[in-house]
Amino acid sequence: MPSAVRRLIPLLVLVASAGLVVAPASANHAWGNYHWARSQFPFTVTVGDNLAPPWAPYLARAASDWGLTDGVCNNVLNPVRVAVVPGGAKSRACKPATGRVEVCNARYGNRGWLGLAGIYVRGDHIVRAYMKLNDYYFALPQYDSPAWRQYVASQELGHTFGLAHQDEDFNNADLLDACGRGSCMDYSADPANNTAPNQHDYDELATIYGGHFDAPAPAAIAVEDEFDVEDPNNWGQALRFDRGRGVVYERALSNGGKLVTFVIWAE
Repeated sequence: MPSAVRRLIPLLVLVASAGLVVAPASANHAWGNYHWARSQFPFTVTVGDNLAPPWAPYLARAASDWGLTDGVCNNVLNPVRVAVVPGGAKSRACKPATGRVEVCNARYGNRGWLGLAGIYVRGDHIVRAYMKLNDYYFALPQYDSPAWRQYVASQELGHTFGLAHQDEDFNNADLLDACGRGSCMDYSADPANNTAPNQHDYDELATIYGGHFDAPAPAAIAVEDEFDVEDPNNWGQALRFDRGRGVVYERALSNGGKLVTFVIWAE
């Protein structure tokens, strides 16, 4: 029996008991085996909103979109729900506490990136995460649009669940689902049709989180090394590339964990 199907059986049983019929999930853009520890289906990711205008509505829509389960072009097995709460970050450094995602915007400067998502992992488990939105570039006419803001916010939030990119070519055709929707997890030079997840993203979440539950995650972990996560020189080894630039990086930490950084570069 294929492993993806085997992992989904417990959830399929739950759905069948509710009288629903669902096709098995099929997607393949997880990053490693990284996922949040959880002991129930569905489970909720807590996201701290530290955003200044005009970003809050884009985060709210991204949170709502990632929690959709209404069949047809989504997936009723989508395990993720997002609770947006007041932010807990004390500065633009946007350091998250264990068990949380913190989301921040600031003029992070001319460092080349529009948005970052970082997940701190121990073993296979995500223990905390952040998103950063760089107002230096969103003040430029090329990026100061609702489509670009929603695209970047939605993609970076998707990374905090353990998703990688569906595609890392900015200039190819959109990766459409059966309903003709592009994906926020697809690199695009024109994100007008890529501002939200599509069916492939929901399928991948069902695959990542289907089939087993975890013991409770540790209440806290040892403090990681202190360094500037906004500086590309501190991201560690580049593992995936687009046009010669790294788009996914991993850095080993002295406490035995890793920091995985996902990047959307400015042109």
